[in-house]
Amino acid sequence: MLLKSLVAVAISAVGISSAVAGPTTVKRQQMHEPIRGVNLGGLFVLEPWITPSLFEEWAQKPSSPVVDEWSYCQTLGSPECSRRLQQHWETWVQEADIYTLATMDINTLRIPIGYWALVPNDDEPYVQGQIIYLKRILEWAAKYDLRVILDLHGVPGSQNGFDNSGRRGDISWTKGAYDIQVSLSALEMLAQIVDEFPSLIAAIQAVNEPANWGVPKSTIAGFYQLAHQRVKALAPRAALIFHDAFLPESEWESLVPNNLTDSFLDTHIYHVFSEDQLGLSDDGHIAQTCGDGDKIGRSNRRVRTMCGEFSLATTDCARWLNGFQRGARWDGSYLTSKPVVTSGTCHGQEDIRAWSQEKRDFVRKFAIAQFQAYEKGSGWIFWNFKTESADAWNFMKLFRENIIPNQPIGLQPAICP
Repeated sequence: MLLKSLVAVAISAVGISSAVAGPTTVKRQQMHEPIRGVNLGGLFVLEPWITPSLFEEWAQKPSSPVVDEWSYCQTLGSPECSRRLQQHWETWVQEADIYTLATMDINTLRIPIGYWALVPNDDEPYVQGQIIYLKRILEWAAKYDLRVILDLHGVPGSQNGFDNSGRRGDISWTKGAYDIQVSLSALEMLAQIVDEFPSLIAAIQAVNEPANWGVPKSTIAGFYQLAHQRVKALAPRAALIFHDAFLPESEWESLVPNNLTDSFLDTHIYHVFSEDQLGLSDDGHIAQTCGDGDKIGRSNRRVRTMCGEFSLATTDCARWLNGFQRGARWDGSYLTSKPVVTSGTCHGQEDIRAWSQEKRDFVRKFAIAQFQAYEKGSGWIFWNFKTESADAWNFMKLFRENIIPNQPIGLQPAICP
């Protein structure tokens, strides 16, 4: 079926009939503030580094045909891909996880999902079936009094070229004739789900991490305007979240919130994706965090500003973090990079059991500093709620190890001036 006709029938064709009844009490959704959240990443948008077990069978192939969810389904074929992903959706997020997070001082869940789950296209290899699992999680969130952000994490053609968009490679979003319309239709689908859970879903994110180096800022800003109109028409009580497209907050002064009411600006802060960041000392990581907090605080005085993704990693050693079969800048195994430190090794960097007491103490301080810094704004959402093997990115494991403190964040001694 052609994409144009699919867009026309999307709202009636995809999972809006309630598989799970939403809460019946109608009140204005609002985010708990400060936001203290986690991302449920690796569920509806595959990332090899979060769940390497799903990609292990291709790990030894010099040039793997599989690098992301698109190629995963393309290689396996629809029936087998659907079988495997149904099993993954069934198991990756359990009610016990949601209950546990609610006991860990978490008040918000950000749930990434791709457009293909909402506006399917028979000409693409992706498979569907995600919505019933999404609604099951929403039921659990309601049960444990957690607010939810629905995040459109992948859009047609890829907004950033990363595997977290569903398709690694070129940045082609907005180049296709129907890319914007499909993206807006996907947001409308999310808005209708908001209407089913009116006291639960506090916000919709228009698109995750659009890359300003691949999509002009003016195009992104225009899309944000359209997204605001479409979502507010269907879910007027939901806030809109706009990622900063990796641009300084000042770049958005004329857009948010002057023209877009009831909105958040989202920035993502990692310390591992450039050699300058990786070369920081422990004190350097803390100083950068404190500086970021000051920036977020200033931005928050004009528009509610959150850090929607961050971790406790100070190396890029998580296996396949930089892409399937790609190495790390830290040890010089990423593309043509050289080791960031002399004799740099990734051995033990992502295994809490191998961390010295000195490293555990630093990572705990780094955690508290980030929480406090981002609460100078509207709050934070950790990436990720759990991982299979990347411990510095695994909120629940870090909490159990008391690296993320088990006492309320507000009771911790101040790290930044």
